Amino acid sequence: MSGPDEGVGGDAPQAIRKLAPGKLVIASHNPGKVREIRALLGPYGIEPVSAAELDLPEPEETGTTFVANAELKALQAADLSGLPALSDDSGLCVEALGLEPGIFSARWAGPEKDFGVAMQRIEDRLAALPPETGRDAHFICALALAWPDGHVEWFEGRVDGTLVWPPRGDRGFGYDPMFVPLGHEQSFAEMDPEAKHAMSHRADAFRQLVAAVL
Repeated sequence: MSGPDEGVGGDAPQAIRKLAPGKLVIASHNPGKVREIRALLGPYGIEPVSAAELDLPEPEETGTTFVANAELKALQAADLSGLPALSDDSGLCVEALGLEPGIFSARWAGPEKDFGVAMQRIEDRLAALPPETGRDAHFICALALAWPDGHVEWFEGRVDGTLVWPPRGDRGFGYDPMFVPLGHEQSFAEMDPEAKHAMSHRADAFRQLVAAVL
C-alpha cells in the first residue's frame, strides 16, 4: 500500500516517488526498531541515521491509526533534519481484547518502556475472560517515508499468530516473547533475527516499500 501526498486534495493518484541512495533518518528512538530497519535497508545503498543520533525530539503520537502516527513522526523528522525520513508505527492487536493494545502498544509498557509489564497486562486481561477465549493476535506495521517538502509514501504490513504464556525467548523486543506466528512453534523472541526478518509485519511492509521506492 502506498499513500499519496499528505494534505493534497482531489482523487487523482500521486506518482510513487523513488528514494535515492544516501542518508535517511530513521524517525524512532526505539533501538530495537532502529536495529531491524538498518538490517532491512542495508543492501540498498541507504545510510540510516536514527532520530536519537540527531537529537530529534519524539513527537506526541496523536493519530488514531498506525498510518497516521507513522506519518506525523516521519514528517517531523524530515522537516527538522532536511533529509528524507522513515518512520515505523507498529503494535500488537489482540482479537479477544477488541484489537487492543493496538496503537497504544508502546504506551501499555509505561514511561519506562517495560514490556514485561505490558505483556503481563495482556495476559491478565485474557485470563479474566472465559477459558475457551481464543488467543489470536496480529502485529501491524505502518511505514511512512517523508521528504522535507511534505511528500509522503506509506506502506502497511501484517503478520498473524497466537499468544503464549509465559513469554519465551530473549531475542527481539516489545511483545515478541509472547507472539508465535502462524505455522511456527517458536516465538519471535526465540527465532534467529534473520528468520523473523523474513516473515515479520515489518518485513512485509518493507517488501512493499522496496518494490515501490528503491
